[in-house]
Amino acid sequence: MFTDEPRAAKVVGPLKMWLLAASLMGLAACGKGEAKLEDAKPIAPPTELAPADVAVVESKSLSRVLPLSGSLMPVVQATVKAKVAGELLAVTVREGETVSKGAVLARIETRNQQAQVDSQRANVEKARADLAVAKLELDNNQRLLDKKFIASTLVDTSKGTYAAAAAGLKAAEAQARLAEIGLEDAVVRAPISGIVAKRMVQPGEKVSPDEPLLSLVDLSLLTLEAPAPASEVPSIKVGQSVRFTVDGFGERAFEGQVERINPVAESGSRSILIYLAVPNSDGSLKGGMFAKGTLQLDASAPMPVIPLSAVRTDSGLPYVLVVKDGKLLQKPVTLGLKSEEVGLVQVSSGLALGEQVLVASSSLLKSGMSVVLKPAMAAPAAAKN
Repeated sequence: MFTDEPRAAKVVGPLKMWLLAASLMGLAACGKGEAKLEDAKPIAPPTELAPADVAVVESKSLSRVLPLSGSLMPVVQATVKAKVAGELLAVTVREGETVSKGAVLARIETRNQQAQVDSQRANVEKARADLAVAKLELDNNQRLLDKKFIASTLVDTSKGTYAAAAAGLKAAEAQARLAEIGLEDAVVRAPISGIVAKRMVQPGEKVSPDEPLLSLVDLSLLTLEAPAPASEVPSIKVGQSVRFTVDGFGERAFEGQVERINPVAESGSRSILIYLAVPNSDGSLKGGMFAKGTLQLDASAPMPVIPLSAVRTDSGLPYVLVVKDGKLLQKPVTLGLKSEEVGLVQVSSGLALGEQVLVASSSLLKSGMSVVLKPAMAAPAAAKN
């Protein structure tokens, strides 16, 4: 049988070559596809935000307050001093006792004062006798002058003697009154109603004039002396109210009012001293106690407020990140009154009531990011008995 083998080989050869090339091109195409799948990046899931990471813009009235602290001191206090010298016979009060104005506090030995009183009273009697003699002499000389028995110069001399005797009597009476006052001062009396804060002497001691004996305080009205920054003084007015607490009284709040403002700043701190009047009718507060409180400077009308932690800055300009349609959007805002105590700040423009702002401080959260707010967890049910 005759066959044309060379010609068949010529046909089959190119076909094999074409099939081989097609296979190679297919493999190359498959390789490129796999490379494209490997290069494609997966889409990041939205960032989850906890309920505590966002805050809702709401309307509130804020007040600006100034923290104050200082020591409480009695407004009325007195140091009782000895007015005469002598031995201290008795001290009738002790620390912590309440005394009324005029009550006897101590007694000083009075022998010297009594002797002075007796001496001055004798001088008064002598001066009265001298005045009587001078009056008698003046009357006699006047009668003699009327009868032309003596010269008028003798009457003039008698008048001078009488005037001197009258002045001597007044001086003696004044000295006698001083001696009597000294005798009264030997009995030491309370100049004010109050409580004995300190007793400096004991019976039997020798005391001299102006020596301190006792210290008295009146606790019905106290003063709180507190420094305030000079920048805040223009906002402080006499009559403004202050609420404060004192260590040892727990959460009990006391009240006072601005009574005086020092006109001169302290040289070191440049602060201004504020003096607050604190009523203390029940006497529960004591002198020297440390008080901490706040002075309300001003209050605003209700306005949109956000937490201070929600405010960010870009080149010194404030802005917030708002959660809207599953994304974080940057919004510039204009801020108003700020309250550090409650951690809120007013927003005069840039936000509407009800908007959600980001309060989380993470630097990874930026404008344009997709976010999702996780629902608040329900409170756990109470355990059944």
